[in-house]
Amino acid sequence: MRKRGGVVLALALGAAAALASTAGAGSAQVARSQALSCNGTLKIALMAPLTGDAGFLGNEQLSWTKYAVKTLAPKFGLKIKLLAGDTQLDPQIAASLAQKYVADKGVVAVIGPSTSGAVAATSQTLFQAGLAHISPSATRTSLTKGTSRQATPGFFRVIADDGIQGPGDARFMIEKLKVKKVVLIDAQEPYSVGLADATQAYLKSKGVTTIRESVSINQSDFSSIVTKVPNDTDIVFAPFQQPPKAQTLAQQLLEQGKKAKVFGGDGTADADKFNVPGSYVSNFAAPISNFAYNKAIIDGWKKDNPGQSLGVFGPPAYGAVQVALNAIRLACNQGKGQLKDRRDVIRNVKRIRVKNWILGGDFRFSTKTNDPLNGAFYIFQVQPDKTYKLVG
Repeated sequence: MRKRGGVVLALALGAAAALASTAGAGSAQVARSQALSCNGTLKIALMAPLTGDAGFLGNEQLSWTKYAVKTLAPKFGLKIKLLAGDTQLDPQIAASLAQKYVADKGVVAVIGPSTSGAVAATSQTLFQAGLAHISPSATRTSLTKGTSRQATPGFFRVIADDGIQGPGDARFMIEKLKVKKVVLIDAQEPYSVGLADATQAYLKSKGVTTIRESVSINQSDFSSIVTKVPNDTDIVFAPFQQPPKAQTLAQQLLEQGKKAKVFGGDGTADADKFNVPGSYVSNFAAPISNFAYNKAIIDGWKKDNPGQSLGVFGPPAYGAVQVALNAIRLACNQGKGQLKDRRDVIRNVKRIRVKNWILGGDFRFSTKTNDPLNGAFYIFQVQPDKTYKLVG
């Protein structure tokens, strides 16, 4: 869930061309009227669910976004004001927030939106206004890949997509868990259906028996579905966006004497809310404590957030801010102390490279899409003490 400039990549040129085509007549006058002094206060906005079942995700991202702005902006010689918008997992609310940030000419980049549905609902609006939007957690494959992409060239993400997650989860089930039968339950919304589809396709291609079930995104009792899970099922794959629902599903499997373990996607990765021992969960970030160079960052974040534990959704938000600030600084340098057009930030995002990336290794974007190069997912298993252990 990303600092120094590099060479201009192929897709950046494509994005620049697309930006030019949207500018239209009089774009030079618009650019002059929107010019901002890089010595003044610039704004970036976080778009994330801060309340509701996914509030844990947004608030974790908010804490890391605040920390990144606090610690990184001065290093780039920037004064940054952070705005926080609550999307509530509602694309319509996200669309309204996008309009709000577009209207605020001081906003020069967006961190997020956090969820794929919100990205699809806002990307066109943000791109037309020249706002780069960099997500730390939106994983829907079709946002950046395929013939009918749902996001624009102004959208970037710093984590891998479901096209990597689904087959990766399936390979782990086959190679490590030796599964023979898997039940997949989608929640009738695009993220869940897409991830379930990708996982099921790979399982079927390798001869694993799969059974598909579907429930409403608002459903919270899974006892009737659990009753239909065959006793010889190895895994129940549940790509939900609400960890409490994965928790209920796992508990109801136990209550009905089923041997199958729940395997959740990245949307369920919250050790406080989904922690039935033996369960599995995949996520786009390994524990950042695995990398020694993160010690100072972790210590600083903990000092600012006493009593909070390290999660998997926050660190990618730090990385997204790091990318955004790098791109803003480059645009300011090119403008000789002025940000002449918000589009200049978009044009620089693909150039960013970061050594000692918070999620491990070095970061750069793919030359083919606005995704990270060599993005990966990681598998965790819930331990008897309800903690997550990296197992794949």
